[in-house]
Amino acid sequence: MRELIDSRIKLAIILIILVFLTGVVGFRFLYEYTWIDALYMTIITISTVGYGEVQPMDTYSKVFTSLFIISGLFIFGFGLSTITEHILNKNNIGNLKLNRMRKKIDSFKDHIIVCGYGQNGKQAAQKLVDYHRDFVVIDENEEVFQGIQDNGMNYIIGNATEDDVLMGAGIERASTLICTLPRDADNLFIVLSARQLNKDLRIISRATEENSYKKLKLAGADNVIMPDRIGGSHMASLVVVPDLVEFLDNLSVSGQQDSINVEQIPFSKVCSDGKEKTIAETDIRKRTGCSIIGYKSPSGNYVVNPEPGLKLEKESKLIMIGRPDQIESLKKLFSV
Repeated sequence: MRELIDSRIKLAIILIILVFLTGVVGFRFLYEYTWIDALYMTIITISTVGYGEVQPMDTYSKVFTSLFIISGLFIFGFGLSTITEHILNKNNIGNLKLNRMRKKIDSFKDHIIVCGYGQNGKQAAQKLVDYHRDFVVIDENEEVFQGIQDNGMNYIIGNATEDDVLMGAGIERASTLICTLPRDADNLFIVLSARQLNKDLRIISRATEENSYKKLKLAGADNVIMPDRIGGSHMASLVVVPDLVEFLDNLSVSGQQDSINVEQIPFSKVCSDGKEKTIAETDIRKRTGCSIIGYKSPSGNYVVNPEPGLKLEKESKLIMIGRPDQIESLKKLFSV
């Protein structure tokens, strides 16, 4: 596409030059105008300004001028429209899109910032799209964004290790930062900067080396994920407990219709009146068909398969499991 546009621009420029040369040479040698007069006649003829001729024209001069006007208007019009379209598409329209995106990012609050748009970054972004969450992707390689320019994804071209870039992504208003850069040193630098810019920010970082895990934690990362370790452990589990792993692989949090879904619900949704209730009193299983498989206390402790008599505390969360239709009923009931 770009080659086609470039070829049209070159053709337009060549045609405009040929029109001028034809007019100047024609008026100069056919009618013995001076070079200045020939250039003058060429300009007023193509522009159709309508000033008087330098000297009276005979029949042949009028025929040449008429043909020159007709051909010149078409060629000159084509050339100008092509060049103008190229300039508008490349600059103005692009700037309008960037400005519109910038205003949208400036309006975000409690959004997610994804640093790096490599393999892990793309997976994280796709999951956030599935959950309809507001997020901004940062990457210094402009080419990685070429395929997502028209799908509504918001991004910033820049180096995430720079504070100005993080500020431009609204880090002071963000709720979560996801670092997916391939180099642990870059992720460590981002975590340090981000923690200084937003004390309440939840930070999730990728790590490649074992010794980077503790460093990222000390720098302020709440969670450190090692994709290589997860991949190796997953493959080994397929050998030891293949059926269990296959079942767990079918658990989805993205709403796929052919798999079981997992969802979390905060206390404020389950007990909208603010009163603490037991799991039995919520009667979630009967009302939605979903089962409670986990409970996270306000202090961060997890209880697997909690008892019906467990009382839900404020700021706690429930982990639910169910079929897609059951999860949908759950979301409608509690407005998740």
